Amino acid sequence: MPFPAPDGVQAFQTAKGLGSDGIVGPQTWGALVPTIRQGDSGNAVRALQVELNAKRRLALPVDGVFSAAVKDAVTAFQSHAGIGADGIAGPITWRNLTWHYDYPDFTANLCDQDPDGNGTAANWAAAAAVAQLEQATRNFAGTGQGKVPYGDAGFEHGGDIPGHGSHENGLDIDIWPIRTDNGQCTAGRITWQSATYDRAATRQLVQAIRAAAPGHVRYIWFNDPTLISEGLTSNWPAHDNHLHVRYCETVHPNSMYTC
Repeated sequence: MPFPAPDGVQAFQTAKGLGSDGIVGPQTWGALVPTIRQGDSGNAVRALQVELNAKRRLALPVDGVFSAAVKDAVTAFQSHAGIGADGIAGPITWRNLTWHYDYPDFTANLCDQDPDGNGTAANWAAAAAVAQLEQATRNFAGTGQGKVPYGDAGFEHGGDIPGHGSHENGLDIDIWPIRTDNGQCTAGRITWQSATYDRAATRQLVQAIRAAAPGHVRYIWFNDPTLISEGLTSNWPAHDNHLHVRYCETVHPNSMYTC
């Protein structure tokens, strides 16, 4: 969940009678998010249901009703996060929930591929990165050229991931190029030199990725010299057979992920 820009934060703080410093500290955070519990209803509960579904791989109905099932899901998440497990969604629960990495929705024209042996455990990424890629692959679906293979992204709480020198910050996602037979999800991974490599379709995919996240794609590493010459991708060793999408944010503690 992105925070407002500093001017927006200051306006919110002023409206709430808080110190107007543009910094989202404990008081501002507490004012931003309501405390909700079983029996409550409304848009805040809908937002909670959406977050729980995305961050815990659940299928709660997004109906705005804080049911017993929602309470159980909140309690389970609180235990998972190591915070007070009381089933009530207050500021600490909201903060941990919104900061938690997201799991992709594979109905967004994606298929799961695990070439490095890390399995489904390596599919997690920052919510913004996942949402931006999902939007791109949904748009790509309109071209009728098959699903997009989703490789490794990162682990649920970040950290080192075997086979990768990065993928630790939730903003790196690997995908595979498109094949001329549209069999990229079933017939195996190829390189840009392969006879079945579809440059035109892969170009459309790259364009969809950039269009879905304007100003928030730091790099797309893929060694097709034609796409490189067109300014769509960049060269990086060992990226002949997959595209490494690095998303970025306006503010990030690691300069490699700053837009």
